[in-house]
Amino acid sequence: MTGERVRWGILATGGIAAAFTADLVDMPDAEVVAVASRTDASAKAFAERFGIPKAYGDWASLAEDPDVDIVYVATPHAAHRAAAGMCLEAGRHVLCEKAFTLNTREAEELVALAKEHDRFLMEAMWMYCNPLIRRLKTLVDDGAIGEVRTVQADFGINGPFPPSHRLRDPAQGGGALLDLGVYPVSFAQLLLGEPSDITARAVLSDEGVDLQTGALLSWESGALASVHCSINGGTAVSASVTGSEGRIDIPEGFFFPDRLVLHRDGRDPEKFTADPADGPRTSLRHEAAEAMRALRAGETESPLVPLDGSLAVMRTLDAIRDRIGVRYPGEVSQPGEADTD
Repeated sequence: MTGERVRWGILATGGIAAAFTADLVDMPDAEVVAVASRTDASAKAFAERFGIPKAYGDWASLAEDPDVDIVYVATPHAAHRAAAGMCLEAGRHVLCEKAFTLNTREAEELVALAKEHDRFLMEAMWMYCNPLIRRLKTLVDDGAIGEVRTVQADFGINGPFPPSHRLRDPAQGGGALLDLGVYPVSFAQLLLGEPSDITARAVLSDEGVDLQTGALLSWESGALASVHCSINGGTAVSASVTGSEGRIDIPEGFFFPDRLVLHRDGRDPEKFTADPADGPRTSLRHEAAEAMRALRAGETESPLVPLDGSLAVMRTLDAIRDRIGVRYPGEVSQPGEADTD
């Protein structure tokens, strides 16, 4: 890093990369110095759009650029292992989009690489960095609703998506679960940790990816979580946490909320709203700020998005895929299990 400014490289040029970069360029302590794509044309167009000085038509050049402190990996998740791994091996710190990888095995490999090279690694679970989600976590941890009994969360969008779309493509890790279901699962595990038992059902496409999936997660404490995701029906995208002494509702857009409502017996509902100073509810700057804070502090992972938590979420996603029968190309064994051949 140069002084207090963190120099970013952007790997991939799709919609989420554009949204993240748009937030970065408005942050005074961040500087976007390079972008990479699989083609020169795509990289140059992205660089011109955001005023980025360097554009690479290959990933390796970005990974090896000594002027880059940290790389934001925004490829489809099937490429996360290769892209993030290349950057870590080249000595770059990494913020990698979610789902973290295709499966637990790949995620464990990235964590091992980060430790081997003493590099910062963080899953870009922006929900965990959202100020209102952090407030909800504090309320629950402080006993505002007593012992957590149930969590409910859903994320569904109403396509329809053609078979050629990345959400229908097994080679790109398609399906509702890894793209959307990672949010409800991560929300439940933020509050309850890794579940002890998992059941799931799904509707699969002709290509073999899940069009919609529902899962019931359970914990030794007796807590249950009902999570749902869909790419063939728009849902309320809401969440609720119920405890022995109350409930917290997020009416819509639970992973980037503008309000929370706390209900407790014998009291009027208490509303918590987003601070306008925190920016638009769609802002990705909170995760960027957390990554930069950690880098300046010399940390190799974020306490808000710890690597053990990301691995635990991947184990749950693997277990759900195992239950519903979704396997991606190259996975010769069950998701997350060691190969036996």
